[in-house]
Amino acid sequence: MSKRLFVSVDLDGLEDAVRDVQGRFEGASGLRFTDPGQVHVTLKFLGDTDPDRVDDLTAELERAVADSGVDPFEAHFGGLGVFPSLEYISVVWVGVRAGHGGAELTALHEAIEDRTVAMGFDPEDHDFTPHATIARMDHAGGKEQVQRVVETEDPDVGRLQVEEVRLTESVLRSDGPEYSTVSSVTL
Repeated sequence: MSKRLFVSVDLDGLEDAVRDVQGRFEGASGLRFTDPGQVHVTLKFLGDTDPDRVDDLTAELERAVADSGVDPFEAHFGGLGVFPSLEYISVVWVGVRAGHGGAELTALHEAIEDRTVAMGFDPEDHDFTPHATIARMDHAGGKEQVQRVVETEDPDVGRLQVEEVRLTESVLRSDGPEYSTVSSVTL
């Protein structure tokens, strides 16, 4: 049975700040919040993967981290954004403050993208924007409230010392996905 995998940087220790930001959207119809303890930056979504490939994948992630030249760094999370646009919102996210970790996350993403595509995983079909999803919009009932908050507020989520990337498994459950770390690679 395959595993649904992705590579992430988890926002460990920022759960309370994420919860506070989510509170700004309280009552927005159609908005489904991410569990604050599972909020992360996805560096690469791999999808359904044969469990026999996990060891090779971990080895390639180690090579990718080395290729990236990224040492442990501090990322500063804050601000709000949406995908794909304010007119059609499917995802609400917090970003990375300019000059505070975005370049390092992008370098990690690019090195991981190169290594995983060489292994046969699908290439990304969109540009990488360092972000952490805090909610998904199931229907547009609360769209105006979400637009107002995103356009007028600039919350600070906090700083995170990034020292590893994780190969993470996502198990889809009726009450939302459950994530678990399969392996981790130290920067």
